[in-house]
Amino acid sequence: MSRSLWFAAGAGAGLYAAVRARRVAEVFTVEGLQDRVGAAVVGLRLFRDEVAQGKADAESQLRERVGLALDGRAEQRELAAPHPSPPAYTNDEQEAGSS
Repeated sequence: MSRSLWFAAGAGAGLYAAVRARRVAEVFTVEGLQDRVGAAVVGLRLFRDEVAQGKADAESQLRERVGLALDGRAEQRELAAPHPSPPAYTNDEQEAGSS
């Protein structure tokens, strides 16, 4: 019984080592490195989105506490929109105005 137990343990350890070695070798192939970089990019995008959402939530909570809560997104867009510049005159309009 003891020999069969040690044989099974050795076979299991050998199989585990072979699988791990194959996975490590796959990581260092071109496709493996592309997968790792792609996963890192996705992770960074998710992190960026979470941070942006947290900032937006914190800002809205702060606005509510301070009393600056806006009633809707339309008002926020109006406040953030640049003011229109005065209309530019063409040469014909400028000449007509100076006569």
